[in-house]
Amino acid sequence: MNLRKFFFILIFIPFFTGATFAEGNVAFVDMQYIMDNSLAGQSLKKQLENVHKQNLENFKKKEDSLKKKEQEVLAKKNILSSEEFQKEISALRNEVKSYNIERNEKINSLTKKRLSSMEKIIKSLSPILAEYSKENNISIIMDKKNIIIGKTELNITKKILDLLDNKIKKIKLN
Repeated sequence: MNLRKFFFILIFIPFFTGATFAEGNVAFVDMQYIMDNSLAGQSLKKQLENVHKQNLENFKKKEDSLKKKEQEVLAKKNILSSEEFQKEISALRNEVKSYNIERNEKINSLTKKRLSSMEKIIKSLSPILAEYSKENNISIIMDKKNIIIGKTELNITKKILDLLDNKIKKIKLN
């Protein structure tokens, strides 16, 4: 009797679980592709590159200036007394230290700007995904990076990209 119940359960479990999975539609979106290829994402990328280039140019100028000052101080080594030489070395070290602090602040600031701007894109994308899933009776929309294998028909990236491009053309860097 117990053996019959076991086989009965074993046979019917796949039918019940299959029915529950068949009811929910699943789709996936390549979020990285959307970030890279949307109009807003490309605008953001271009702005970030421009700020980064400006920062690099400023860093290069300040580094050159600091190297020049270092050479000048070293050239005065034999002329100055040891106390005056130490004062100039100390002043140069303080300049280098403040330069490094400023550089790190600018790098961190740029990173924060990039993240906050990407959050804006994601916040704008969220209602688009919700509306699309409601219209097309989709239960779950997943990011492509979390999927090992899936049918290409389940990929809605291009459709979502078009909807996002119609809604947002440009993101302004904070």
